[in-house]
Amino acid sequence: MRADAQAALWDRGAAGEEATARLLAHLLAYGWKVRHDVRLRGRRYNIDHVLVSPCGTAVVVLDTKVWHRGRPTVLLRGRVHCGTGNQAEDRHAQIEKVAGYAADVQGALGLPGVVVWPLLVVHNSPVAGGELAASAPRWGGAVYVMSADRLVPRLVGAVKDRPDPGRAGVVLARVDEVLVPYG
Repeated sequence: MRADAQAALWDRGAAGEEATARLLAHLLAYGWKVRHDVRLRGRRYNIDHVLVSPCGTAVVVLDTKVWHRGRPTVLLRGRVHCGTGNQAEDRHAQIEKVAGYAADVQGALGLPGVVVWPLLVVHNSPVAGGELAASAPRWGGAVYVMSADRLVPRLVGAVKDRPDPGRAGVVLARVDEVLVPYG
């Protein structure tokens, strides 16, 4: 890939991460805690966003993608694709990456009773049904893929327990111990 094409992809990705960060800012009013652009100590990859639920029972490992405008994000033969027919591009490697990030975070946190939820949010490409549940070898449960417009309502609606600021604070402190700013 040419350097200018690679730079354009990075710029598009950074713009997508900023758009997701703006959406996630709405969750603060509901008690969610958010960290952006972090990495596990000793790892080179970055995690776009990590969230702690208001009840302190869940950590969301969220990756942002900006895919082809207008091409739908769909499951084909159990794999996530952007587009259909001859234009379908297999994007399942991104699902496997976020599953790996979530597995690594879960292991590093070592917090019994705290569920880690891998999530990929897609900008530009409408997700079939608004949300998909995919699977990946390193993850025993679902890796969720959703349209950006579904992100905040889905996370707000996912909290069924009473807010527990004390427990959420303990989980956030642990997140801050094992995750550091990427830059």
